[in-house]
Amino acid sequence: MPSDHLHFKLAIDSRFENIELVQVVVNDSLERLGLGEDERHWVDLAVREAVANAIKHGNRGEPAKKVEIDLAVEGDEVVVQVADEGEGFDPGTVNDPRAPENLLRPNGRGLFYMQSFMDRVDYAVRSGGGTVVTLRKQVAGPARNGGPAAAAAAGGTGGERGEGTER
Repeated sequence: MPSDHLHFKLAIDSRFENIELVQVVVNDSLERLGLGEDERHWVDLAVREAVANAIKHGNRGEPAKKVEIDLAVEGDEVVVQVADEGEGFDPGTVNDPRAPENLLRPNGRGLFYMQSFMDRVDYAVRSGGGTVVTLRKQVAGPARNGGPAAAAAAGGTGGERGEGTER
């Protein structure tokens, strides 16, 4: 399957054990795109953080509320959107985990990690309520040109919430 046609949507109940399912599907998709192990690892961690935040902070752990994950290729980027059914949040109100008063806190690093691992992270209010986090990662070579199979055919080797609440 050419990578520019790779697209999946997944909806899960707001249960932390469902994060493993998301990781399996995301990792398989990234591997099909020809991303190396290191790139897959960082994208996977960012998606994991986004899904965990959607479950914990967005949907407040209410299993009946869904988290939707959408992965697609847009040009030379892998784009992953994670949407929850919560009340939404302003990322500007989230404390900086690098600030001296936050260094020893055991949580509050999710947004920082996502922004560190991805090329771009955007937040939007979802129509009907909730938040959509869009994670973008520029990918090299094979992912833009049809994955490992296209690289081999071309002679290549085939070888990338709310105020005061922490996320």
